[in-house]
Amino acid sequence: MSTRTRRPLTEQEMQSAERRIPELAAKAGFDAYRTTLKQTGGVTVKTSTGQVVERRRDGSVTVIMNLPVGKRVKPGTVLKRVK
Repeated sequence: MSTRTRRPLTEQEMQSAERRIPELAAKAGFDAYRTTLKQTGGVTVKTSTGQVVERRRDGSVTVIMNLPVGKRVKPGTVLKRVK
């Protein structure tokens, strides 16, 4: 490790780094999924096109159940809990 101190990020550099968070999170999730399949040789359970599916290492998929159609919500809608 370098003993050199790092300068603080500028606002523009920070915003640029923050824009990459969704991309990095998606990649990390996919990498974890692939690693799980490779290391365990088992299965993963996930949702796909309105179904809960079991996906095996060989690529085969088994439908476990169909999910009910959800209520569509317009982006930006504020939801409040009913008491």
